[in-house]
Amino acid sequence: MFLSEPEWQAVLLSLKVSSLAVALSLPFGIFFSWLLVRRTFPGKALLDSILHLPLVLPPVVVGYLLLVAMGRRGFIGSWLYDWFGISFAFSWRGAVLAAAVMSFPLMVRAIRLALEGVDVKLEQAARTLGASRWRVFLTITLPLTLPGIIVGTVLAFARSLGEFGATITFVSNIPGETRTLPSAMYTLIQTPGGEGRRPASASSPSVWRWFRC
Repeated sequence: MFLSEPEWQAVLLSLKVSSLAVALSLPFGIFFSWLLVRRTFPGKALLDSILHLPLVLPPVVVGYLLLVAMGRRGFIGSWLYDWFGISFAFSWRGAVLAAAVMSFPLMVRAIRLALEGVDVKLEQAARTLGASRWRVFLTITLPLTLPGIIVGTVLAFARSLGEFGATITFVSNIPGETRTLPSAMYTLIQTPGGEGRRPASASSPSVWRWFRC
């Protein structure tokens, strides 16, 4: 199968963004899943609702909220840019952040379900034998939760790979910088006769064939 250079850019950028989004989400996904399952505290229901907001809000709204918060003039983004020179809006870093935010609830749900299936008595028995909390978590809780972690990782990666709405709102559709596969396909179908201008497009019928294989 032959892909042009812009097509390869879109494919590789999508894989890069999805992989980094999963790597960024995983530690937080494990932590918040454990927190919601193993701890009781005021505002727990509110935290649970906030973590699942990307599932119910339109992706474009999530992208707009990210732009308001993390843009160069946002209340968080301006501080990051002034102090560290880091900018998320209209860059591949923003695409990673958007994908991570949109896929995070799926990861948390999968890990949480697995963690709820771990018998607390096993952890308590290890504690009575002198094991520290960290050792109990690393040697008992984490291995027993591993199937859920794998499922959550796969779901988050797939969701990140197909992310479009929040991404195009937050980081636009810049060739070679933020144009992932969904954005490239959107560009193709929005361009009249785009199939005939294959070299100038970031996607083509070959990409569609690649997904059907």
